[in-house]
Amino acid sequence: EMPQFRVVVTNGCFDVLHRGHVECLRWAKEHGDCLVVAVNDDEGVRELKGDGRPVNTLEDRLYVLRSLRCVDFAVPFHGTKATEFFKAIRADVYVKGGDYTIDTLDPGEKAALMAWRPEFLFFPFRTDISTTKIIEKAGGKA
Repeated sequence: EMPQFRVVVTNGCFDVLHRGHVECLRWAKEHGDCLVVAVNDDEGVRELKGDGRPVNTLEDRLYVLRSLRCVDFAVPFHGTKATEFFKAIRADVYVKGGDYTIDTLDPGEKAALMAWRPEFLFFPFRTDISTTKIIEKAGGKA
């Protein structure tokens, strides 16, 4: 029997890429053969994080993510919800940071994922690292 090819998907802003992001992405890739990262566009980041964000443009965020060995594809989506992307990708595994639980996922995104029934995995969350904390440390407003 041929082994199953497993597609792993995650999503987020990835505005100022830091160690917590990279650890999560590497961990995600360990759970499958292909890691696809869905990235909020600039408008979506602004809506989620407020004025002054994103710090890095979508083009720059995609460039950095695509440069990581563990990321096979980084694709943008419009707005704050990756619902349509999840409907299209039909991933085998969905990974999110451990600051989320299955109950705190967006209901529309969760419904789109549940239609395909992927394995849900939550990366152990690091409270000591965040984009907001990095921006504040650098003297900006997050």
